[in-house]
Amino acid sequence: MPERNPETHVIDFRAAEQLLAARDPRGAVQLLDSVIASHPENTAARLLRARAFFAAAQLRPAELEFELVLEREPDNAFAHFALARTFERSGHPERARRHFRLAAALDPNPEYLRAARFDAEG
Repeated sequence: MPERNPETHVIDFRAAEQLLAARDPRGAVQLLDSVIASHPENTAARLLRARAFFAAAQLRPAELEFELVLEREPDNAFAHFALARTFERSGHPERARRHFRLAAALDPNPEYLRAARFDAEG
């Protein structure tokens, strides 16, 4: 395997974005594993890997990555929304509702507001 350097990691990150867009989340995860191994503090790479895990229906790894992103960036509305979708898909509606509402409170994006269902009881 060729030596990895910062430029290679940028290329891998961009390629992972393209793979995810092309509906190859497992390929994206593979590329991001080396990026994160070398740069565990890279929140953008972790968020992209969380999205890839979610797209690959690997819900527990997605949940863990989204939670790690939120530990570092508690005001990341997208991460709250994506974590909520992950909880929703894994059958945890109460946990999902909390994060949908946090996402909507942080960013009044219409999709976040709809998902938060502030008009519903609870």
